[in-house]
Amino acid sequence: MARSLRIEFKGAFYHVMARGNQKKDIFFDDEDRWSFLQTLQEARDRTGWGVHAWVLMNNHYHLLLQTPHANLVEGMKWLQNAYTRRLNGRHRLWGTVFGDRYKAVLVEGESRNYLSTLLDYIHLNPARAGIAGSGEGGFLEYPWSSLSVAYATGPEARPRWMSVELGLAAFGMQDTLEGRKAFVERLERRALEESTKAGIVPISEGVDARLSHLRRGWYWGSQVFSETAMELGKLQLQSRADPTLRATLLRHAHDEDAAEGLVTEALGCLGLGPEELIRLNGSDPRKVAIAAGLKRNTSVSLAWISGRLKMKSAANVSQQLRKLAQGGPSLKQSQPALSEKLSGIFP
Repeated sequence: MARSLRIEFKGAFYHVMARGNQKKDIFFDDEDRWSFLQTLQEARDRTGWGVHAWVLMNNHYHLLLQTPHANLVEGMKWLQNAYTRRLNGRHRLWGTVFGDRYKAVLVEGESRNYLSTLLDYIHLNPARAGIAGSGEGGFLEYPWSSLSVAYATGPEARPRWMSVELGLAAFGMQDTLEGRKAFVERLERRALEESTKAGIVPISEGVDARLSHLRRGWYWGSQVFSETAMELGKLQLQSRADPTLRATLLRHAHDEDAAEGLVTEALGCLGLGPEELIRLNGSDPRKVAIAAGLKRNTSVSLAWISGRLKMKSAANVSQQLRKLAQGGPSLKQSQPALSEKLSGIFP
């Protein structure tokens, strides 16, 4: 049977899972777990991945990754091969450590709903296994997840390769002592309420879990998201046999690199970080101003602009730009200070 296509694109989010060969353990002791985390850090440094959540169980692991570059396959190949060599070398074993192919569910990470559900699912794994959550220390008793290592700790004690801002913002929380405490307490309440099914999302009637599900499907997101992902998958398949299309995709990638540079400069100029982008609505004047500048100066799609600026959808970007062009005074007239700030970036 042919392997399913790994849909890869810049900024993609994935729920990655892998089990041991024949469901055997992939971690024999804490030194193995530290070795895996060190290997994950090295993979992250090689690829530029964003690591937003993880949990290590005895015979499997879960990761929530974001790929700023379209390199999930390249990075996962290195991660699993490197850990296999290290585990086998340490224990004088040989052969395959991981069973079958790792599972990678494409996630609509721009949606707080889908992202928050997945974060809970990953962090509640120890509760479902009955190895965390019931003692005096609650979930923080379990040291092998990003909950205790990153989300419950301050920036100074957190591993430099972990990203928590997006995860906290998905629940409307900030990276403060109060925000981190609320994050842990909310998770513990959910575990108590849901008992052994903690974090498992029930399959809605009429939904094919082979398609959209955070564990079983090929994507976890809305129908619109799945359609966009399928179109990207088709382009990947076509580009393998069509040199002209492959050149076109490379040109688009170059355009996106240029657009990313402009966005980074504009956000820095306006003092906007990832958390602010998520919190601000899709009609915020600063987002609209940057979107208009990108439309004038680059060839990236409205979908790219929408995803990068967290503006809900390509249709919303189109609507906001149309309002800016047709309705009322120009940006320079209505927002002179904003227009002046961005004038050196978007002529």
